[in-house]
Amino acid sequence: MDFKTYLAYHKTIISQKEDQREVPYDNEDYFNYTKLNWQRSDRWIKTASLTQECKATVAAIMSPQQWIIITEPWCGDAAHVVPFIYLMAQSNPLINLDLQLRDQPPFLINEYLTRGSKSIPKLVIRNSQNTDLGTWGPRPQECQELYDKLSAESADFETVKIALQKWYNADKGMAIQQEIGALINTISGK
Repeated sequence: MDFKTYLAYHKTIISQKEDQREVPYDNEDYFNYTKLNWQRSDRWIKTASLTQECKATVAAIMSPQQWIIITEPWCGDAAHVVPFIYLMAQSNPLINLDLQLRDQPPFLINEYLTRGSKSIPKLVIRNSQNTDLGTWGPRPQECQELYDKLSAESADFETVKIALQKWYNADKGMAIQQEIGALINTISGK
């Protein structure tokens, strides 16, 4: 689906009455977190901007690419990451952006596991022949290190959620742009 369709899907979920919600959104915690993710994502869409370096790197892509983001509206990391990937893809007409839901067919995530898990969001970059050029995700390296540290300490979900939220807010999308920019440069042989 395109980004506009993904946003409409997300909006539909948070607009549903309790008796209309499907799994996992019938769980109040999932539903409330999804509503919060809508606000976070919407804020980034409205306020985020790409660095000049990132813009130049994306502009230097000279052949068609398909960028696939495997995601879900309930994913906290996706609320922070997907808007930046969208902005990057929008800045070059040679990039076709497609969003795939992790938990619905064709279950593309099964081909892109992270340490054996279905961690999202996951960006897959393909050429026009549908050959994978590279992948990135589920979160920037520094944020992943924070997550790993908290997990090793057996931190509860709330503690992890707050720590990652603070990290994303402080970083302002810089690490996402730098890491995906580095991936683009690697793909381009730079």
